[in-house]
Amino acid sequence: MSEVKSSPSGGVRGGFVLVQCPATVANLVCGFDILGMALAEPYDIMKLKLIDEPKVIITNKDAYNLPTDAEKNVAGVVLLSVMEKMNNQFGFEVEITKQIKPGSGLGSSAASAAGAAVAANHLLNHIFSREELVQFAMNGEKLASGVKHADNITPCITGGVTLIRSIHPLDIVQLHSPPLFVTVVHPQIEVKTSDARQILRKEVLLKDAIKQWGNIAGLVAGFEKADTDLIGRSLEDVIIEPVRSILIPGFDEIKTKSKEAGALGGGISGSGPSIFMLCKEEATAKKVEQIMQEIFTQLGIDFKTYVTTIAQEGVKVVNAK
Repeated sequence: MSEVKSSPSGGVRGGFVLVQCPATVANLVCGFDILGMALAEPYDIMKLKLIDEPKVIITNKDAYNLPTDAEKNVAGVVLLSVMEKMNNQFGFEVEITKQIKPGSGLGSSAASAAGAAVAANHLLNHIFSREELVQFAMNGEKLASGVKHADNITPCITGGVTLIRSIHPLDIVQLHSPPLFVTVVHPQIEVKTSDARQILRKEVLLKDAIKQWGNIAGLVAGFEKADTDLIGRSLEDVIIEPVRSILIPGFDEIKTKSKEAGALGGGISGSGPSIFMLCKEEATAKKVEQIMQEIFTQLGIDFKTYVTTIAQEGVKVVNAK
């Protein structure tokens, strides 16, 4: 972090920054807690101001009724950690408009956490590094799920597809992301991240671990080489998905029919309940969307679908003064 010898306000206080925070898909099937991808849609909007008093004032501009107590709010916890790093010289006022539904498996908490970190950094004249922003934002993820994971946070901040090679120390690898289409369905059911973690097996057979390592390596190589066939072959999870998929009605049918329709593959987004599929062509992505809609309609479960792309930019400033 750059040394700050004087007040960080320097003409910034009284102004504001408006940022757009993308949804993310974590795990990317086989890369549990280490791979993540930013989506062009949906996204949250956050407006941040610096204030003189060392406190965080939160206003929600959506219908999700999230806590406004800073210590209980994902964005609030991140901003408090930024303030602590800067010796509580100032505070923040933040307005949050969430369009990524909490509990969707699309990185809703990460969008709030990453958006808060990036917006604060903008107001503080970009004094923090990318790695420091990820560290700040991970405090929000710990509040949301009990675990400081970065597979949603990092692509939300940087855009594209990212590999978290290590958390301690933090080691982020930006991967090449070919121009693929992403179809997402969010069934309106609840799967808590904490619950989805608790049902995971504590021990893994060596043969399963070897197969999983091959898929992770193949997926990373597929992105780097823009080899869509290799990406498709590598979108297989023999450890996490078989357990978690039982929490999501229609999952197996969606995956099978989507691949039959031409999707490269896909799986659970984060801990669910959302499901994503990657496709080379937009027409195929829309066919997959129709399959998802038909299956959840037959199941009598409300849903929301998106046909989008990989966002090459993470949290971005859309207005500032």
